[in-house]
Amino acid sequence: MDERLRTDAEQMSECLIRWRRDFHRHPEIAYREHRTSSVIRQYLESLSLPVRDCAGSGLVASLEGVPGGRTVALRADMDALPLQEVGEREYRSETPGICHACGHDGHMAILMGVAGLLARRRSEFKGKVAFLFQPAEEKLPGGATGMIAGGALKGVDAVFGLHLWQGLPTGRVACLKGPMMAAADEITITVTGKGGHGSQPHTGIDPILTASQLVVNLQSIVSRNVDPLEAAVVHIGKVEGGTAHNIIPSQVLLYGTVRTFDRQLQNLIERRLGEIVEGTCRTFGASGALKYDRGYPAVVNDGQMCDLVLRIARMSLGESCVHAIAPVMGGEDFAYYLHEVPGAFLFFGMGDGTQAPHHHPAFDIDEKALPQAALLMSSLALEYLNQ
Repeated sequence: MDERLRTDAEQMSECLIRWRRDFHRHPEIAYREHRTSSVIRQYLESLSLPVRDCAGSGLVASLEGVPGGRTVALRADMDALPLQEVGEREYRSETPGICHACGHDGHMAILMGVAGLLARRRSEFKGKVAFLFQPAEEKLPGGATGMIAGGALKGVDAVFGLHLWQGLPTGRVACLKGPMMAAADEITITVTGKGGHGSQPHTGIDPILTASQLVVNLQSIVSRNVDPLEAAVVHIGKVEGGTAHNIIPSQVLLYGTVRTFDRQLQNLIERRLGEIVEGTCRTFGASGALKYDRGYPAVVNDGQMCDLVLRIARMSLGESCVHAIAPVMGGEDFAYYLHEVPGAFLFFGMGDGTQAPHHHPAFDIDEKALPQAALLMSSLALEYLNQ
């Protein structure tokens, strides 16, 4: 382990926190990260890195080392969430209804720090580092698709990404070989009945009753159609229907998500959803329509790249830093990069002193994780290029 790199990362701590808090104060949602992009561009250009626009508000920058060698890409996502922040921290969001409640503000600060650390070491590695600042991770179809279409992975031999993770103690690292995060699909079910007066239910066809039974019946997919040793989620998270206490509405909408790791299982669940929607609605005299939108595929790490991540984590942060976890059912559009080139996605713990989970309006991070994560990602890039 290069102790000079460790020292440089530690000395960047205040700068990393300042960047992260600036992004936190000025959050921008998917494809509108224009101020964010401008701040990042200004810093990258101060390092004499060529920077170009990509996928709308995204950026791609490159750092050339000694000629020859391979190219490694490092990615950070940029967008915030349409969520009103709660709490009285002095760096809270200044934009009503939008906040960084997932850690992307920290991701950007970390990757800027990595760019700064590696720019001082151009003569110490062979090849090239591509820095991918990606918009719209939180919004389907995901900014990764636009970055790839815009040539962000052109000439890239490997790609690595990081997610600050509230569920891990600060400084701990988790990276799984194979499936690590689930495919995330969206479903919309329209239940159509026949409206009427609540005092005369026999004259109508109640879509609320039908939808209620449908929510129950859908639970049988995971409990009775999926192998108990496989992981899957079928969840209804939003129900819309009705206008008054004494009216039978004509229509109810159900919104939900499906999470899987296996494509065949994903196909099975989609088929069973359609069958249950049709059968349940027919039973009550209603009609049903399923809209199934496939979202991000599963995040599947390359085994050798995962081994590299964990080896470098132990070298840079200590033997005890590696934390064993099970795959998680959350989704991530980093999966698209891994479809194109070998790579790995890792979780970096920042949970010390925090309570609110990701996507909660009180979400925050332990900022002590920022220089540690910058050290890890810098070391990872250097090791990959110098292998």
